[in-house]
Amino acid sequence: MQPIDNMQGDHLWYLVGLITADGCLYKDGRHIEITSKEYAFLETIKSELGFKNRIGIKYSGIKKRYYRIQLANKRFYNFLLSVGLMPRKSLIISKIQVPQAYFNDFLRGVIDGDGSIKCWVHPSNKKEQMSLCITSASSAFIAWLNECICDLYSVKGRIHKECTGNWLLKYGKMAAREILRQCYYKGCLGLERKIIKAQQVVTSYRGWGTSKLIHIG
Repeated sequence: MQPIDNMQGDHLWYLVGLITADGCLYKDGRHIEITSKEYAFLETIKSELGFKNRIGIKYSGIKKRYYRIQLANKRFYNFLLSVGLMPRKSLIISKIQVPQAYFNDFLRGVIDGDGSIKCWVHPSNKKEQMSLCITSASSAFIAWLNECICDLYSVKGRIHKECTGNWLLKYGKMAAREILRQCYYKGCLGLERKIIKAQQVVTSYRGWGTSKLIHIG
């Protein structure tokens, strides 16, 4: 039995989120690829999930080097199809069938792949500012993700269309804190630099106030 066939739920749905953001399904009905700019991150994925696959190198554009792991598992491939993924998914992906109990892990995978966590100090009021952004080429996926996050975390995001044609889902600091607090819990599997950023957001209380975009009951 391959490690992926016996994977615990939090790791499985984190992996699904990562593939949703930074992976692809080949048309052969068997192969799945996970891509990252960071070799050490893929080493962590291999170690934590028990993969034996080697880490390869791929190039995109001029001298843009990425690292990748290719998995060959027809059962897992069919599972990914069943929850809403597909080959050439970037523009057409919409809803993913994620169990509510594992949405934190799925969303963390999406953020590690296609998200950004930013922290800075406002030059005028000197208050700490933070944001969480998630990017996708699919407007349907961004709209669905925004709806799920609103329902599960009681926070609202704003959707923008970028000049590149991609869609951006953005949360201010109080909404970002609530999302990251639940997604990046102690001991979670994830991209180390984003775990550190998430902890910085969660533990900071400089200049916090109230926001119309968040309600915590």
